[in-house]
Amino acid sequence: MSRQQTIQNEVELAGRGLFTGLPVTVRFKPAAAGSGITFVRSDQPRPVRITARIENLTKRARRTALRNGTVAIETVEHCLAALGGMSIDNVEIELDNAELPASDGSAQPFVELLEAAGIVEQEAERYCLKVRQPIRVSDGDAELVAWPGDGDRLDLIYELDYGADGPLARQVYAFSCERERFVREIAPSRTFVLDEEARRLQAAGLGRHLTYDDVLVVGPAGPIENEFRFPDECVRHKILDLVGDLALLGCRIAGRVYARKSGHNLNHELVRRLHDMRIAEQFEHRLGLAPRLDIRTVQRVLPHRYPMLLVDRVLELEGDRRAIGVKNVTINEPFFQGHYPRQPIMPGVLIIEAMAQLGGILLSQTLEHTGKVAVLLSLDKAKFRRPVVPGDQLILEAQAVRVKSQTGQVFCRARVCGEQVAEASIRFMLVDADPS
Repeated sequence: MSRQQTIQNEVELAGRGLFTGLPVTVRFKPAAAGSGITFVRSDQPRPVRITARIENLTKRARRTALRNGTVAIETVEHCLAALGGMSIDNVEIELDNAELPASDGSAQPFVELLEAAGIVEQEAERYCLKVRQPIRVSDGDAELVAWPGDGDRLDLIYELDYGADGPLARQVYAFSCERERFVREIAPSRTFVLDEEARRLQAAGLGRHLTYDDVLVVGPAGPIENEFRFPDECVRHKILDLVGDLALLGCRIAGRVYARKSGHNLNHELVRRLHDMRIAEQFEHRLGLAPRLDIRTVQRVLPHRYPMLLVDRVLELEGDRRAIGVKNVTINEPFFQGHYPRQPIMPGVLIIEAMAQLGGILLSQTLEHTGKVAVLLSLDKAKFRRPVVPGDQLILEAQAVRVKSQTGQVFCRARVCGEQVAEASIRFMLVDADPS
């Protein structure tokens, strides 16, 4: 396996956001192995950290944005593409406003900055997710398909097609994700927008500060007051966006991906499916290992007892940031007597309770919370996707969102055989445990 990488020195870039036009300064800093790519909003009263993972994605039109609570970072895809294309795994990115600088609309300014910083190898090995079975996501005639490839390489094929009467001729580009090829063939390609789309965006109040020199605007006769860097620059930029969005998986990918007419939303859906595949693969491995916390340790942390103790063991604890636990569901559960006798289904409120209990275990890892009990304060964005029945093994995941001395917020998921069955954002109040 290859080694993880970070940058050697701090470097800085200033500019204005593509959509908001806000001035921003971005500072790239080395980060420890295994920490991943983390954005830090330093302009907040207390710096807000947002890891570049699909779990932190927030919905936006025509771009990729991340969110932690009410704080967001806009248009991260070009920066993430540069990091992914240059095989940089761990870095901290500090910025003093809401959107990364657009520069010339490509990843090249980020690439040049990272090259100036220097790239160093770290001791930890790099994890690579191998696509082992075909995955397809689609939206109308747009689609993305991933399937197994050769070795540890990621091969991308993008087909850009606006139709016979479209403003651009059909373009197809095949790309193997290697650093030298990315720097030479993909990084310089710029964001493009059709003339009528540009007018609609500016009418909506977005990008009013931009000129034809700033953005590649394509009209019926080609670029307006600008020139293509490559004859097929548009399809190359689509690959750039795809590389950036795939970086939200938080690891390398080995396989082949074919894209046709896809944009950010469909790219994100593929990443979610790959994320589920990764979780399932990791669980298969972890279930064969000794638990991080067995049931006796769980009972020392949680005050719950039969029939309300719904975490059987904890497989993994990443400090006070993330936890993975297990709830084994059997027909002997007392709630199945009445829910429902002829069609036993685990109540959704108990799935939420199981996730909340794992969240309480996670919050207890913070030193200032030692001896405290996490009491549920509020619940948001709760979704149930499929029933949980006897014989299922409920894999619980809790990720810290915001932790303070008296309160904590976690985002939780529950899966069965790698398929997500429930999710919720849960807030707790930390209270002193009963000394008796």
